[in-house]
Amino acid sequence: MPVYDYECADCGAFEAVRRIAERDEPVDCPRCGTSAERVRIGAPALLGGGSANDASEGAGSYGMRHRGCSCCP
Repeated sequence: MPVYDYECADCGAFEAVRRIAERDEPVDCPRCGTSAERVRIGAPALLGGGSANDASEGAGSYGMRHRGCSCCP
């Protein structure tokens, strides 16, 4: 099972092994028992260009380019 980072307001950061389906649910702090939220960290920007959603490049939401198909003009 994956390991996720959580942050207790009183005790600080800790890790918990949880199922993916439970990852966003609060977990009890192992030190004090207080409910703690999962820590979410944004992905870093990569050097050398615009965002993955740059419309001028024709990129989609995952940075993939549309190559044309029979259903699009």
